[in-house]
Amino acid sequence: MSIADIKKNAEQKMARSVESFKGELHKIRTGRAHPGILDQVQVDYYGSMVPISQVANVTLMDARTISVQPWEKGMGAKIERAIRESDLGLNPAAQGDLLRVPMPALTEERRRELSKVVRNEGEDAKVAVRNLRRDANDQAKKLLKDKEISEDDERRSLDEVQKLTDRTIAEIDRLTTAKEAEIMAV
Repeated sequence: MSIADIKKNAEQKMARSVESFKGELHKIRTGRAHPGILDQVQVDYYGSMVPISQVANVTLMDARTISVQPWEKGMGAKIERAIRESDLGLNPAAQGDLLRVPMPALTEERRRELSKVVRNEGEDAKVAVRNLRRDANDQAKKLLKDKEISEDDERRSLDEVQKLTDRTIAEIDRLTTAKEAEIMAV
């Protein structure tokens, strides 16, 4: 393993950490509706649990309403029950085959709670990135100990990994700030 391999590996893992963080942020709801909020809701479909998107068409009706159009006649009631029982706090209303899912307005207190959740998720992502930095630095130090690289190469590697870590943490901070602003916007 070379320094380039260590750096490339750390870069890929840090990018995956940022993508995972983006996925977590996507799950945290804001006052606006978006179809992705129902992605984690599972529906009983002939004995197996599947995401709503596999049994219905999920679209936006307007900024505060999601429409769910089941592909099969009997699925409307099951989808409605699954949305009600989810921890999202949503209350769907059936109109024939179509389900309307209005997004309730967030209270100030709930906005603050969600903001704290976003900050905690951001901190967890930063910890993951710092752990990746530690692992990359340990690999470089092992190469130095095994006399496969010089001290200058090791120092250069540590600096490059630190710069990569700083960039990644700045990206996480930027995403966190943007999500908090989105939550706090009335």
